[in-house]
Amino acid sequence: MLTEKFDPENLALMSMTIGVHALVRRTHEERVLAALRAHGALSRGDLAARVGLSRTTLSEITAQLLQRGAIVVADTDASTRAGSGRPAERLALDPGSGQYLGVDFGHRRVNIVVADASHEVIAQGVARYADGTAWPDRINQAFDRIDRLSEETGVHFGALQAVGIGVPGPYTAEHSARPAVNWKGRIAPEGVEAAFAARFAAPVMVDNNTRLAALAEAIARPDAVDNLLYLRLADGVGGGLVVSGRLATGSRGFAGELGHVTADPTGTTCRCGKRGCLETIASAPAIMRACREAGVQIESLDDLEAAVAKGDPHIDAVLRDVGSTIGRVLGAAAMVLNPREVVIAGEIVHVAPALVEAAAAALRFELYSIPSDQPQIVRAAQLRDDGGALGAIAAIFHQSPLLAGYPDAESAEPAPQHRRSAR
Repeated sequence: MLTEKFDPENLALMSMTIGVHALVRRTHEERVLAALRAHGALSRGDLAARVGLSRTTLSEITAQLLQRGAIVVADTDASTRAGSGRPAERLALDPGSGQYLGVDFGHRRVNIVVADASHEVIAQGVARYADGTAWPDRINQAFDRIDRLSEETGVHFGALQAVGIGVPGPYTAEHSARPAVNWKGRIAPEGVEAAFAARFAAPVMVDNNTRLAALAEAIARPDAVDNLLYLRLADGVGGGLVVSGRLATGSRGFAGELGHVTADPTGTTCRCGKRGCLETIASAPAIMRACREAGVQIESLDDLEAAVAKGDPHIDAVLRDVGSTIGRVLGAAAMVLNPREVVIAGEIVHVAPALVEAAAAALRFELYSIPSDQPQIVRAAQLRDDGGALGAIAAIFHQSPLLAGYPDAESAEPAPQHRRSAR
């Protein structure tokens, strides 16, 4: 009967079945793409043998990948084929196809990174907007930049496998069904997941952007760091924790929110409503404001870099004072977590090395009681402002059924020198 067909239990079973089929199809697609990535152009027969799929299933998967532009017909096996049979088409990855999209929404800019099926970055760009810009406008600016990126580079998104998005503030998997409530009840990334899913018809993963940047930093080296304490100084201040090779989120998505640890109980009121948070002292705008209060007119990072190059003593004093405050906050966190490395990130650390030096000195003092054979390594981040977008792509790979053990330092392959690896 018609009423039985649309019974809630039947609908739930249908939905579950569709979800399982979609997962199986994506897994099959990844196996085909992985084989082409590893072995180059292959005939359908060779592909079927390598990935262990029936000819019928392989034919369906390759037809879909061809239609979406993920793969192309490279040539035929006529030159190597034995016998007089009809030459078979050989399939290969489309080098112009963006398979994975990483997006990092900051307070004042959105960074975009595109990786191909071999996990190599093939395009990237940035769009800027004013602090406080509404989320629909941020999303539209991201879409416009992605479109322009496609026009500039020739990269297309017909074969997009997944989208990873980083957003400011706490965010956990439970927020995928509703907006995340940010500081003082303000709505954070409202509609961002649904907008990207509708635009690209691909699975979308959303997480905190600084947490994703921490993941990218942890796996940026051949010997991936499995325990990392990460702090990023930008328009705001955020942190991330990598514990045993995995991102730590906490029960409500607040794990690593070092920017809202109280550093000065009598300090300036923070956007979160508290007073004296580390963000009010160590964010890029706060540091530049402190420089102006010290009598040096600093309006941009370029101004700060020029003042540092001149050896301005007032600027040096400000940076070392801020660095010491950062070191004390990091020291408290490191005493609890005992990370292998502590990383300070953000464009400002690359123009103000005295800040990192002071933070390292303060951290060493805070951890004086820890045995010297377990040093805490403090360093400036290897990655620059696109770390969150790279981390978003890395998180997509991590969620893949074929990459459940990611990051896996032992199996990591070095990236070609002319392109950056998103792994």
